Amino acid sequence: MCGIAGILNLSPGPLPARDALTAMIESLRHRGPDGFGFHSDNDIGLAHARLSIIDLEGGRQPIHNEDRTVWVVFNGEIFNYVELRADLQRRGHHFYTQSDTEVIVHAYETYGDDFVRELNGQFAIALWDSRRRRLLLARDRAGIRPLFYTLHRHRLLFASEVKAIFTDPAVARRLDIAALAQIFTYWSALPPATPFEGICALPPGHLGVVENGKIRIHKYWDWEFSDIAHGTSEAQLAEELRALLIDAVRLQLRADVPVGAYLSGGLDSSVITTLIKHYTETPLRTFSVTFEDDEFDESGYQNELVARLGTHHTSIRCTKADIRAAFPRMMWHAETPVVRTAPTPLMMLSGAVRAADYKVVLTGEGADEVFGGYDLFKEAKIRRFWARQPASIRRPLILSRLYPYLKHSPAAAPAFREQFFKQGLEHRERPFFAHIPRWATTRRLWQFLHPDVRAALKGFDAYATIERYLPAGINAWPPLGRDQYVEAHTLLSGYLLSSQGDRVGMANSIEGRFPFLDHRVIEFANRLPPHYKIRGLNEKYLLKSAMRGLLPEVIRKRTKQPYRAPDAASFFDGGRPADYVAELFSERRLHESDLFDPKAVRNLYDKCRAGRAIGFGDNMAFIAVLSTLLVEELFIKRATLGSFHVASAA
Repeated sequence: MCGIAGILNLSPGPLPARDALTAMIESLRHRGPDGFGFHSDNDIGLAHARLSIIDLEGGRQPIHNEDRTVWVVFNGEIFNYVELRADLQRRGHHFYTQSDTEVIVHAYETYGDDFVRELNGQFAIALWDSRRRRLLLARDRAGIRPLFYTLHRHRLLFASEVKAIFTDPAVARRLDIAALAQIFTYWSALPPATPFEGICALPPGHLGVVENGKIRIHKYWDWEFSDIAHGTSEAQLAEELRALLIDAVRLQLRADVPVGAYLSGGLDSSVITTLIKHYTETPLRTFSVTFEDDEFDESGYQNELVARLGTHHTSIRCTKADIRAAFPRMMWHAETPVVRTAPTPLMMLSGAVRAADYKVVLTGEGADEVFGGYDLFKEAKIRRFWARQPASIRRPLILSRLYPYLKHSPAAAPAFREQFFKQGLEHRERPFFAHIPRWATTRRLWQFLHPDVRAALKGFDAYATIERYLPAGINAWPPLGRDQYVEAHTLLSGYLLSSQGDRVGMANSIEGRFPFLDHRVIEFANRLPPHYKIRGLNEKYLLKSAMRGLLPEVIRKRTKQPYRAPDAASFFDGGRPADYVAELFSERRLHESDLFDPKAVRNLYDKCRAGRAIGFGDNMAFIAVLSTLLVEELFIKRATLGSFHVASAA
């Protein structure tokens, strides 16, 4: 795992200055504290910050081919590099390192731009072909590793994080209100949009080719649900899935440093740790986070599996005060507004991993998107059944079986259930049907925007915007496939793998790996008939079937409980706000921002301060406003985290 950065002249000009490259890569030191590397070649300057995991001595980047005409800087891991290396050597290529990085340059020489299809990994790649004067930018299929770029003054600047691009003082720093509209609807901006004007994100599964002063972006992979595998028995499918997961885990354990695993107590992380224990020789070192509030805490299930597997386990306890203190630093790494505090405890957890002298952890992220684990998918199944008879009184009663883990279940009160879940029933055939109630809830954040901002966003149509983002032919897929596609391209890649994944891991120089997002696992799952994912209201049916006899039944049969953390209540200690919270929500600061309606926000602030925040709506709104103001403070005003005050105000 690493950080990459670079500058490319799009028209003849001076060689990119080493000082500029150094400033860019210095800002990414947290991603790669083990050393910097540079390469300059006429119009290109490449920089790399290394977190050494494979070939600790010889794997320093940039890496080149035999005649030094192809150069690469790369963030991530190529898990099948051993097999690729052997194949490329048979084809006559000569290697000078043992690193996974070097297979990239030789694969490019062999396969051209299609080299990305040969890679099993999680990656952001910048490859320079000096003979053809072309730059290739590539991002992994699921969007695990980030890559940003901007065109400015006949130059292309690119980096693993936006803050590296902002080290160039000539690059404008402005929030993009159209992107905010997307975040305040879908929880994330849709690539290439980012929260910052003029800064683009390379979308997952895409390749960017820069030559002759122009950039072309094209898709090389995507989630696809049209080839359904009918006729195969459950036993055969379960065996195939188990074998695939074992191989994905085996590949992702490849490293020249110790590898640990996150253990939440849920099914997904339990699957990964159990497969490590039973099918590899890797010593099992696990890490988990617990909470003082029983509503969020899963320590009982964590302890159950620790005892069963005999792992060497580290657990950290996260309090509201911890979240309050760490939230600004988390936002410095996230670089985007968020609507939940959930990334913050995970940043603390990655700190515990680093303190234990580990650099790599495997996690269970992605299983819910791949195998239909979220309640949202079950909601949609019930709502489609209801939509066929929208006047039915009995059909919506099935919703009461969802959310047993919530104290304030949206399905508990019949009146609220009717109001919340009935939204959008008339759109049963549209590909985003499953997400309409959630987006409507998130869209309530708009009431706190400044009237001028709301006026500027008057033409924003959430349904039309997302439909332009979806592939042709999606309506021919099974309904569950449509639901999964939208979830994978909004919440998964834009939030879970970013703010809650890459960013909070790399804040402490920790690489997360995700066996459920091995593209072979995704492609296998996408061919499954829907009843192998959700059987009745039993989520991840085939995954549970594949793990029968390996997991404790109390965990294998456990109902999905999403990972959550305390939200608005974290920022007040007995009604006293943290200093930075009081400052950001002051009338003066709100008027300076021009993003939010000061009166509406102050009313929300007073409500949360008094402990009267109601449900998801108030909590999401408070965190959305706070995090947006922090993004503005950190990246538009300060451009540095600096000595940000987090103490409680008197």
